[in-house]
Amino acid sequence: MTDRYLGVLGVAEALGVSRHAVHKWRSRYPSDSPHPFPEPDVEIDGAPGWAVERLDEMVQWRDGLPGRGAGGGRPSAARQTYLTEALARGLSRDEATRLVDTMGEEFPEMTEAQVCEFLLEK
Repeated sequence: MTDRYLGVLGVAEALGVSRHAVHKWRSRYPSDSPHPFPEPDVEIDGAPGWAVERLDEMVQWRDGLPGRGAGGGRPSAARQTYLTEALARGLSRDEATRLVDTMGEEFPEMTEAQVCEFLLEK
């Protein structure tokens, strides 16, 4: 049986980014950085490959990227949607942000997008 791996292009397509973004992540976040990009499982003729089963790990890695510039950058799309709805429901931005952050700390297995989706259902 043949094992299946994702190359840079496969990872990029699965994460909804360009292959250039994956190359930049690998160079900006090496194994010795505070937020290292997941190391490939195989390398063939210099080309990296990641096991398909590790896609969730890469999604969580991407969701944990710091924002750009001072103040953490622009919120993710999930957080923006959640904040808009939370403000419409009467929460202040600080209250809504604290709620997402606290939920994320209490349930580390959930991505930020999953936390926001859960809170929107309530």
